[in-house]
Amino acid sequence: MVITLYNTLTGKKEEFKPLKKGKVGIYNCGPTVWDTAHIGNFRTFIMDDIIRRVFGYFQYDVDQVMNITDIDDKTIKRSIEENKSLEELTKYYENLFIEDLESLHILKPKKILNARVYIKEMIEIISTLLDKGIAYKTKDGVYFSIEKFPDYGKMANIKLDNEVKERIINDNYDKDNPRDFSLWKFHTEDDGDIYYEAPFGKGRPGWHIECSAMSKASLGETIDIHTGGIDLLFPHHTNEIAQSEASTGKLFVRYWIHGAFINISGEKMAKSKGNFYKIQDIKDAGISPLAFRYWLLTSHYRSPVNFTFEALQASQTAFLRLLEAYIDLGNTSLDKDSTHHHHHGDHGEDHEKVDYKKEFEKIISDDFNMPEALALTWNLIKDTSIENKDKLDLINDFDKVFGLDLKELSEIKTDIPEEIMALVEVREEARKNKEWEKSDALRKEIENRGYIVKDGENGAEIIKK
Repeated sequence: MVITLYNTLTGKKEEFKPLKKGKVGIYNCGPTVWDTAHIGNFRTFIMDDIIRRVFGYFQYDVDQVMNITDIDDKTIKRSIEENKSLEELTKYYENLFIEDLESLHILKPKKILNARVYIKEMIEIISTLLDKGIAYKTKDGVYFSIEKFPDYGKMANIKLDNEVKERIINDNYDKDNPRDFSLWKFHTEDDGDIYYEAPFGKGRPGWHIECSAMSKASLGETIDIHTGGIDLLFPHHTNEIAQSEASTGKLFVRYWIHGAFINISGEKMAKSKGNFYKIQDIKDAGISPLAFRYWLLTSHYRSPVNFTFEALQASQTAFLRLLEAYIDLGNTSLDKDSTHHHHHGDHGEDHEKVDYKKEFEKIISDDFNMPEALALTWNLIKDTSIENKDKLDLINDFDKVFGLDLKELSEIKTDIPEEIMALVEVREEARKNKEWEKSDALRKEIENRGYIVKDGENGAEIIKK
């Protein structure tokens, strides 16, 4: 199956052709572990997960690598403020990050690379750039001279207007050109005891060089796919291209994929604006992280989305309806289907049957179009010409890409604690007496305690979130 994807480098949709047949190397820009990742970051990581799953679905051997930035200005500053070692601070946030990945059913990347483990590789690239005269030393560090790399900004299509200049001019650095960026920062008092010895002077790496060194070490000098949020396009990815290509003389990345933002009331979500939410905030609102995943599947990864708790609540309802439909299919496929087997080929509308698997493959291979793939799944559920057992098989197959793990969720009939059962019974009573407000309040209470109530013919069914 040919996969097409939107390549930021060329600004258009292209057919994906791997460097090595049947294999794909993907580098995901991961989190900076100075704080908890926010839901905007997780939109990118869910995009990364979907891309990995789609390539896996088409039988590619996927080498997916994600970095963890555990040394940079932010992590060092925070560790000094909190009087913790850099290791202790970053490990704490890295563990939280891994837990959040699990709660969102994001498959753990094949390799998670910590920046601090690749200092030697960073020093090597910087040394090469110094030897080639593309990097230069100042009293506070080593800088990349963008004038020596004529292609600078080819992807970002940069117009150096004032806003961009302002973003880059960093008055406390002594550099030849305000746009030159830092490859290495010489040690200062502010860094405490965090520094590494290097032939050009002891210090620590700049943020951009980290990804160049790690992608090269793990995937080679030229890689298939590099992903990240659109906010990383400039300057981070722009600088990565410059330093990688200037040091190796080869194309760095063949396909760049960037995901759009989650906005909060129309504004970009950012720690600096204080308008950011964490996965924990979603859980605290009684919403399952999987409902958040479902919500993101309903928009294309390149379309900005506007976050509200109402939208998430609606997605939770839709997600639970999907799970209920799935459970019902499981219950009915056992008894009813055996009666219609002889119908095959009798009735006239057979030739119009949709080939759902083929449709699904067409949709997901066209720039990872999840909203269309979900819509197709709902059509499948409603399609009476397909037997329930076949529907189940197809949904399980599609779910390899969606990552909602419906099969596993439908089987979680765990031992429900007594106090939850008691609440369920009180709620049943309220429903019988048509006390809807009370029954709603009780349902919320049950959900807040981590259970989902599914009302069926034979009373309520309880599923652990």
